Amino acid sequence: MMHIGNEWDALLADEIKKDYYLRLREFLKQEYTTRRIYPPMEDIFNALRHTSYSDVRAVILGQDPYHGAGQAHGMCFSVKKGTPPPPSLQNIFKELKADLGIDPPNHGELTQWADNGVLLLNTVLTVREGQANSHRGMGWEHFTDRVIQLLNERQQPIVFLLWGGNARSKANLITNPQHLVLQCAHPSPLSAYNGFFGCRHFSKTNEFLTQHGMQPINWKLD
Repeated sequence: MMHIGNEWDALLADEIKKDYYLRLREFLKQEYTTRRIYPPMEDIFNALRHTSYSDVRAVILGQDPYHGAGQAHGMCFSVKKGTPPPPSLQNIFKELKADLGIDPPNHGELTQWADNGVLLLNTVLTVREGQANSHRGMGWEHFTDRVIQLLNERQQPIVFLLWGGNARSKANLITNPQHLVLQCAHPSPLSAYNGFFGCRHFSKTNEFLTQHGMQPINWKLD
């Protein structure tokens, strides 16, 4: 049974009883038993664990977890300390420097952002080693759509940062006018120059939060 340890448990209690989720669970039991799957099972729900429903001030949507050894730990774009930041994350740090003058940390772990109100949510939460998108279409999309819908229902404003086509396809779930949706290209080296660089989403997020009487995000990572 899924146990997150905060408000998400009650909010998602009905979701995890649905047929698609029960099928997903059986599929994952088989996958984790017979193959190498990332992130480790205990890390699957780390994004929700570190950023409870009421604490979310911004959402960054990713695609599926990194599929190399020792990288994924349940938060999009983040890698544990000791693992070199992948190219997309390096580009995120470059934009952060250009936007807010914040120097990149000497690691790629974004847990501080999560603990500071940034939900780092992949749309698919697991992956086979070396096979990007290998768990696409197995049910995770329904689950993470529900997370986005629940956030959309919230009265307190949230900033949604949608980078790349996969994330931008979720914009239609965000219908509540009090939220801000920021969209641009993916930070991958293949697309970062098509509008990710220069998007200034970090400062725009904080401007919006401040205008609505909310605490801005501290984007600096120690």
